[in-house]
Parts: sequence; structure tokens; C-alpha cells
Amino acid sequence: MEDMGKPDPARVPAGTYSVDTYHSHIVYDVSHFGISQYIGLIGNLSGKLKIDPAHPEKAEVEIDIPLSGLVSTSAPLDAHLKTSDFFDIEKFPNAKFKSSSVEVNGTDAVISGQLTIRDVTKPVKLQARLVGVAVNPMSALLNVGFDARTQIKRSDFGVSHYVPFVSDEVELRISVVFEGTE
Repeated sequence: MEDMGKPDPARVPAGTYSVDTYHSHIVYDVSHFGISQYIGLIGNLSGKLKIDPAHPEKAEVEIDIPLSGLVSTSAPLDAHLKTSDFFDIEKFPNAKFKSSSVEVNGTDAVISGQLTIRDVTKPVKLQARLVGVAVNPMSALLNVGFDARTQIKRSDFGVSHYVPFVSDEVELRISVVFEGTE
């Protein structure tokens, strides 16, 4: 077990990795009426990472975000967030991130790319770090874990219902595990 989860880029073989849907998620955080922070999750992510540790700046990341996987601590709020007041998942069932450049500094990186929500695409920068690299003992597949953070303005993507009572600024924390093939 002492070999688990070392954040060592040298342990990542070149290749294409798939998102481990079961261990990847996005946490969102908004100010609610200025009196509390409201936190929720989006799960069921999918996507891929193409990487060559000899040239990490050429890495490519694509993440598909099914908004049906959005949950909070309130079932009525979850249902409301999926309506046209917010994400309108009938028309726009998925959000998406696609990288355009990567700047690497050891185990940290700035991943620039395009985020699409409700068919509106805007540039974002993710402050990312390599969390760990290890063979998952359950699947016997190499796993590479990253944590990234960014802040967006939801109104930039047409999600402006209740602004400013619910903050326009949304903190996002993205935790993604990519798994290699056998």
C-alpha cells in the first residue's frame, strides 16, 4: 500500500486514458443570499486524457459533463436546476470542457480550454495538480488522479436566474481519475 498514490509524473506512461466515471466529479459552490455557501455535485463524467510525459505541454483533455448527474442536498432544487431557469437539460443535456493548452510546472499545471454550457462556449483556466498515480488494486488498471479548480460567472453561459441573490460567481473543483487500458 505504500506505493499507492504518489504524485510522480514519471510514473505515467504515454497514452490515452479514459475517465473513471465512478471516481470523478465536479463540486460547485455558490453564495446563497449572502448568508451561506451552497455546495452541490455533478457526477457521471466521461472523457479522455491523451498525454506523453516527455511532452506534458502537448497533453489533451476532454471531459463530458452530463447535467442529469447534478445533485444537491435538496431533490426539489435538483429538479429546478434542470429546468429552463438554469441548465435546461431537455435542450442542453451536457456541458463540456476541451483543453487548448497546458503549462506544466512539476506536479502543477494550468490547463486552458473551452467550457461549453447551454451551447455557450467560453475560455477558462484550470489550476490543476497531479494527485497521484498508481495501479488500482480493484481493476488492475493504472489510475492517474488530478484535482483542478476554477471560477466562472454563470451568467456568461446564460444561467442567470436569481443573480445576484445566488452568486453569479461559481467556484468549481474538479476531481478526475483517468484509467489506462490493460
